[in-house]
Amino acid sequence: MTPLIILTLVLLWQFVLLGYTFTLAGNAADEAARAATASQGQAACEEAGLQHLPSAWEGGASVRCGVAGGFVTADVSLEVPVLFPGSIGFPFTVEGHAGTVLEEKD
Repeated sequence: MTPLIILTLVLLWQFVLLGYTFTLAGNAADEAARAATASQGQAACEEAGLQHLPSAWEGGASVRCGVAGGFVTADVSLEVPVLFPGSIGFPFTVEGHAGTVLEEKD
């Protein structure tokens, strides 16, 4: 019975890490889009997206920002860690997407 309980706890922990990774990707995309609309720069967008990630998730992270038709989009891709953040990751990524309207400067 003990191995079954341990296996269940490990699987639950892995699902918690998966959910937390989705949350981090969405938040990083929101912050990146917000930074891009305020500064109107792609470098600021990518920096803000990475700045709002814990160090264990920064290694496999990628932030892409784009501007089209007065609209800023930010896409963040994160690797889902296997059991321990900062260790190896699964061969798939979690995507976060956000967009906002560019602010006009007077």
